[in-house]
Amino acid sequence: MSLLDIENLTVAFPHREQEFIAVNNASLKVEAGQIHGLVGESGAGKSTVGAAIMGLLDKPGYIKSGTISLNGETISGLNSDAMRELRGQKISMIFQDPLTSLNPLLTVGDQLVETIRCHLHLSEREAHLRALDLLKQVRIPDPETRLTQYPHQFSGGMRQRIVIALALCSEPDVIIADEPTTALDVSVQAQILQLIKELVKEKQVGVILVTHDMGVIAETTDVVSVMYQGQVIESGATQQLLRQPSHAYTQSLISAVPRPDKKLHRFPLVNYQKQVADFNVEQLAKHWQKSQLNIEQPLLEVSGVSKEFLTHASLLPSKRRYLKAVDNVSFSIEQGQVFGIVGESGSGKSTIARVIAGLYKANAGSIRFAGQSAFDSSEQVAQYRRQIQMIFQDPYSSLNPRMRIDAIIAEPAKHHKLLTGKALQHRVDELLDQVGLGHDAGKKYPHEFSGGQRQRISIARALATQPRLLICDEPTSALDVSIQAQILNILKDLQQHLNLTMLFISHDLPVIRQMCDQVGVMQNGIMVEQQATEELFNHPQHRYTEELLSYMPKFDAVVAG
Repeated sequence: MSLLDIENLTVAFPHREQEFIAVNNASLKVEAGQIHGLVGESGAGKSTVGAAIMGLLDKPGYIKSGTISLNGETISGLNSDAMRELRGQKISMIFQDPLTSLNPLLTVGDQLVETIRCHLHLSEREAHLRALDLLKQVRIPDPETRLTQYPHQFSGGMRQRIVIALALCSEPDVIIADEPTTALDVSVQAQILQLIKELVKEKQVGVILVTHDMGVIAETTDVVSVMYQGQVIESGATQQLLRQPSHAYTQSLISAVPRPDKKLHRFPLVNYQKQVADFNVEQLAKHWQKSQLNIEQPLLEVSGVSKEFLTHASLLPSKRRYLKAVDNVSFSIEQGQVFGIVGESGSGKSTIARVIAGLYKANAGSIRFAGQSAFDSSEQVAQYRRQIQMIFQDPYSSLNPRMRIDAIIAEPAKHHKLLTGKALQHRVDELLDQVGLGHDAGKKYPHEFSGGQRQRISIARALATQPRLLICDEPTSALDVSIQAQILNILKDLQQHLNLTMLFISHDLPVIRQMCDQVGVMQNGIMVEQQATEELFNHPQHRYTEELLSYMPKFDAVVAG
């Protein structure tokens, strides 16, 4: 008898005209002490399987047929009260999006202690000590202080660590990990996955690991199932399946994984059943306004920028405490170049991006764009902001849930008065086609799309104003390898054909190697190393850079055998 047994599961979402089948006749088993990977492109039904197990399907979705059994007992037909007893105590879930799965009105400590006391019936002091231990396990520095802080005071990666600690705190039988390392850098990813593996071994916990990261699948899972359009098309022991995939889609999916060992001109695409969306960069280039400026200096110059955040307020200045998120950072980006920034979550990567975008005001230093100061006057700020756009890390909180997709994409161009009427609608339709969603997607709302699809919408919105500088803050962290390859090839085409300049922030080192001309490495707010990409990967100078590179998942080694 398996710990968790899913047989012929079909999940449907009724609509006015027809019923959408999100999961179609899917079957898989999870044994005690086993990590079962679930992989496939966004929209394949991976997260829906996890939601069905937890009894958390969004209305009007429902289980149309099939059964879900835990320890031999069917749980798919239980009422809401019975499922509430199971959730947290017997089955826990690590959600894909840390920002929406944490309560913004409660401190992290309150949320951890409440969950621990609810399921383990400990005293408040015992629960507090366990919460401290969990924060140490997921490697959050200064846990005593962090327990008193709110979710918005953490970086994306640190918020994900809190979510993982919440899932682990009740010692469940089954953990459904839905993209648990999406927002984590490689070093913390390695530690979190090691923590999950140790928990599985010691406690004989069963884990369903939903991910689009084939490197994580290769290094972490015992068994893997591949999903495509709601169906489980292939399943087997991980190393056997990765080395000798039998299904054409699996073969194409594996070939599209970014190479960590050498730089390629383009990303291989998943071309199973015409999955590749046509992208005519020449046609797009005809309508792209190229800059008439021919500047000899770098397009972007960042000089001695520092940014502090107040962490402890006091009337007495001597008792105020500050966190120095960015400390005297300097770098420059030539026109048409892609500059990458890597580092652990909380190292200051996203903060420096937001300072450059004008979302945060620097405490020290200067930023120059095309030879002119970016923030000296309101006129310069307006001119600067017209020429930059940002793709944010979190596709859930960066899209307005009350707006249609076509209005979301059109908003930046309307705000800067670049296009109106039919010309604006034509650009929106064109961009939706380019990112692989189709112009009909413009009539829908954000909640109708998966995480990866929402990030494609964010990318289309960023391109709507035809910017000269694109700030990409983890732009592919929510994308599976098939869509990631398409999007990154689009960005490569835009860079090459339109001389588009990019600041590219990512914790995915293979993607950084393929995308960037120069790379800067950040640690604790300081840029410890800057080099040309190939030189940095082949001959890192700083010890921290060597450590980061050593944590890269060894997907190629597993596939090669």
